[in-house]
Amino acid sequence: MTTRLLLTTAGVSVALVVDGTRLPEVVHWGHELSPLTSDQFDALVLAHRYQAGPNNPDEPPRFGLLLEGRYGWTGRPGLIGSRAGRDWTPDWAVTSVTVDGRPAGELVVAGAATVEFRASSVESRLELLLTLQLTHQGLIRVRGRLTNLDDAPFAVDEFTVGLPVPSAASELLDFAGRWGVERFAQRREFLVGQHRREGRHGRTGADSSYVLHAGTPGFGFRSGEVWSVHTAWSGNHLHVAERDFIGHQVLSGGELLLAGEVRLGRDDSYATPWVYFNYADGLDAQADRFHGWLRALPHAPAADRPVTLNVWEAVYFDHDATRLIDLAERAAALGVERYVLDDGWFGARRDDHAGLGDWVVARDVWPDGLHPLVDRVQNLGMEFGLWFEPEMVNLDSDVARAHPEWIMQPAGRLPVEARYQHVLNLSVEGAWRHVFDQMDAILSEYRIDYVKWDHNRDLIDAGTAPHGEPAVHAQTRAYYRLLDALRHRHPDVEFESCSSGGARIDLEVMNRVERVWVSDVIDPAERQRLLPWTGQLLPPEFMGSHIASGRSHSTARWHDIEFRAATAVFGHLGIEWDLAQATEEELARLTWWIQWYKANRRVLLGGRQVRVDMREPQCYFKGVVADDKAIFSLSMLSVSPAVSLGMLRFPGLDPDATYRVTVIDHQRIPAIHLVPWEAAPGPLELPGHVLMHTGLRAPQMLPDTAVIFELDRI
Repeated sequence: MTTRLLLTTAGVSVALVVDGTRLPEVVHWGHELSPLTSDQFDALVLAHRYQAGPNNPDEPPRFGLLLEGRYGWTGRPGLIGSRAGRDWTPDWAVTSVTVDGRPAGELVVAGAATVEFRASSVESRLELLLTLQLTHQGLIRVRGRLTNLDDAPFAVDEFTVGLPVPSAASELLDFAGRWGVERFAQRREFLVGQHRREGRHGRTGADSSYVLHAGTPGFGFRSGEVWSVHTAWSGNHLHVAERDFIGHQVLSGGELLLAGEVRLGRDDSYATPWVYFNYADGLDAQADRFHGWLRALPHAPAADRPVTLNVWEAVYFDHDATRLIDLAERAAALGVERYVLDDGWFGARRDDHAGLGDWVVARDVWPDGLHPLVDRVQNLGMEFGLWFEPEMVNLDSDVARAHPEWIMQPAGRLPVEARYQHVLNLSVEGAWRHVFDQMDAILSEYRIDYVKWDHNRDLIDAGTAPHGEPAVHAQTRAYYRLLDALRHRHPDVEFESCSSGGARIDLEVMNRVERVWVSDVIDPAERQRLLPWTGQLLPPEFMGSHIASGRSHSTARWHDIEFRAATAVFGHLGIEWDLAQATEEELARLTWWIQWYKANRRVLLGGRQVRVDMREPQCYFKGVVADDKAIFSLSMLSVSPAVSLGMLRFPGLDPDATYRVTVIDHQRIPAIHLVPWEAAPGPLELPGHVLMHTGLRAPQMLPDTAVIFELDRI
């Protein structure tokens, strides 16, 4: 029997066919198709079929969710593994196809749905389950599960799943980076061979591919067909774009397994991570799909996010109760709503050489525990948050002295240190229980509303003592288990994923956290790039975005309060600054911006992201559009060769509505340089279609400045 499946929702269709017992073949993924009859579907399959060319296999090649070399694919197979050199090319036969749990007929035309393809290989004694889900947002997510049915172990070296993309997608875009320079966009041609991005950090990584896109030539924020893949896994992982010699193109992803990490005994299974596939016209429309999925999660935060103060750049390890309470009082006076105590409150943690792993309050610094600070913060009407780094350990700690075998290590030696710390092996039950019990005790004793969960080093030589078997896969699973257990025990606590800044951001960790720390670099010139590109996956309410001191602690550049604040308000606003060192003018302006943010956060954190491709490489024009208001920002990081940036067109508005335009232009520039509409005695009112297709003349911009436009629907 031939099973034909056409799933369509939100402008996206995926069409698959199971011909007899062969694994499912994908014959379309992309723009929405109208419902098809069986004959029309068969014609689509025929139209999609490759011909058998000279010097090729006599049967046309077929490509599915799991790429198989036995049907003509000469790239990297989806499943690489063997049973001691045998059973490495299973003869898969599909045994059942179900849609939302019900058996599929010969033709299924449906909307958002979950399809399961079960297959077995009698000869290789393996079972396979492939799951494809089309979400209501138009995302497709796929994962596989392999089960060994033999007494002899089966070693899984690599297991990836993929979807094809048409030859019209001739350009690739993904991201690179390092600490403080996360999500740096890069483009290249989609050529024959692999563009293979491996993440080997034991975490998502600051240099993560993040989202790997393939698109039509010149695709941008608002135009061009784009197909993309994202691997939802917080450990070692893969993103791959591959084209073979006959022109077949595929995007795929999965976990990157270290040697010997997955060996399946009888009836054991290995499941891949969920791999997400996203099709849309333009990068903004793709981001909308990701944002819609995240905003539909049960724990997704509302738009009324509390303005936060984090004390790290204010005090570092200098934990003095009087100073920290004074900082809390200053913050509350400005309108701050959440106060976060960062690193240094526990164990022997007076600097970064000691104390990690001992999650008990340091009595030499806090003789009465954290109660004086926590009580004062909450009496001031603020929430209280606390920093942890649960997966890490210093050698100078009670836990490392008591259990050196809990440190991740190869046989016979310790890995190289990073930040004077090692990794605590949470796949060891005793280590996992130690961390859970100590964190649970802290969260139970104190009224804690928020946890900043950090992870500040890569997993290098990450094995399990004493023999050193690689354990990044097990560590990643144990991290999820720990976070899940703490969330279950403390359901009212909000969790942030921080990892040397933005090095652990993916859709699997986002299933468990309400916030990420975008980057350790708070310099607004860097954040002008970081925030919109992080927004390719995450909506703004998930992105921590702080106002720091005028002199950046990470880049040493100086920026005035207006630029720092106008940058930070396009995320979950916070402050990272010793307020006792701020001038009266800075405090007055900070108060103004906090009040403005509170009045507009429903829009800033609840609207739809829009970004505009600009001719000037150091210029950013972006906005957030809600039903009744839009807020845009124009920023300039260097001097433009042109006096004017030209006409600014505001996408995403209601063309039939009328908008009142208000400008927030706090540049230190003489009024004579203002454009005429900006200097008008009253607000400008224009129809949406005029603002979208004609626009407004851009104000003259100084370097390292930003101007904000409020567009109120009237």
